[in-house]
Amino acid sequence: MIFDTHAHYDQKQFDEDRDVLLASMQAGGIGRIVNIGCDRMASEKCIELAEKYDFIYAAAGVHPSDAVTSLDPAEDEETLAAISRMADHEKVLAIGEIGLDYYWIKDPDQRARQKVWFRRQIGLAREKGLPIVIHSREAAKDTLDIAKEENIRDVGGVMHCFSYPREIAREYLDMGFFLGIGGVLTYKNSRVLKEVVAYAPAESLVLETDCPYLSPVPFRGKRNSSLNLPYVAEAFAQIKGMSREEVEEVTWNNALRLYRMAE
Repeated sequence: MIFDTHAHYDQKQFDEDRDVLLASMQAGGIGRIVNIGCDRMASEKCIELAEKYDFIYAAAGVHPSDAVTSLDPAEDEETLAAISRMADHEKVLAIGEIGLDYYWIKDPDQRARQKVWFRRQIGLAREKGLPIVIHSREAAKDTLDIAKEENIRDVGGVMHCFSYPREIAREYLDMGFFLGIGGVLTYKNSRVLKEVVAYAPAESLVLETDCPYLSPVPFRGKRNSSLNLPYVAEAFAQIKGMSREEVEEVTWNNALRLYRMAE
């Protein structure tokens, strides 16, 4: 069975067939899924899905691209308080996804707001005793600087959709972080990620989809789902010289450690 550590089944791309699709997961070899929040409303929907399906769990947080949508300090405090309350739910396993995204956000003031939200949510995770799910896109230096300044080694978590070179991977591995590996691994132009997967210990890697995005080959450009993870597992196995069954077992156990779950 495969553990999808990062999905977004709350999003509108699944509105027409969400229940039918999720009902097929167990038969399709998907044993557990963590649905990740991007803002307050999405985090609430993640919890609703986790309450409906016993194999689905949730994370609550504010994505960096959503951290810049409000300029009202009172609204910010209300949102953070809501995320804090959600973090106490028995099926919420992490604070996320949080971090920095400079691909979409160019304005210096908005980037500064992302940093504030990133730091505050790291603090919330520390307070709640939960790991963090970090999103970092074209923000390698600032993400790593904050990670070190906030001593995220003591918090724990995963670098979602890891896309940076091996040297940066080493920094996070040294902090005890997991690296999230998804459909990009199957792309012909993913040389850097393939090098990271070859380099990193298998015990530090977890499988993820980020669905509905980042479908693996041969479904690139189409809506992604957890049912496509066997293609990622196969690419992983070829790089590491493992069987697909070994990949599924080690990444399952890694996900349990990441999210501090009992078997």
